[in-house]
Amino acid sequence: VQLVESGGGQVQPGGSLTLSCQAYTDIRSINVMGWHRQAPGKHRELVATITSGQSTNYERFMKDRFTISRDGPKNTVYLQMNNLKPEDTAVYYCLAAHGRTWWGQGTQVTVSS
Repeated sequence: VQLVESGGGQVQPGGSLTLSCQAYTDIRSINVMGWHRQAPGKHRELVATITSGQSTNYERFMKDRFTISRDGPKNTVYLQMNNLKPEDTAVYYCLAAHGRTWWGQGTQVTVSS
């Protein structure tokens, strides 16, 4: 499964970004897709996941600002991020899990004034 992220960039605190993860496969056959992130000097951490049945799971401190969604016909998963904070600065990785886990290459998000 090839995953390609896009939509990262630099944004000011309080701003918004939408990340996209294009999967080069039919994601309707993949049980779980989602996003993790890794900030400099820190471990990779969960951001959000979504199942093929549209059930979502969020890291608890992100749930009120981030929204994950998946578009089956487009084989794409999105992460809408609002009210971004400097501590959200990280490389964001897309993942697909179905018996094993595949990862994208990551997209950088920088929140800075």
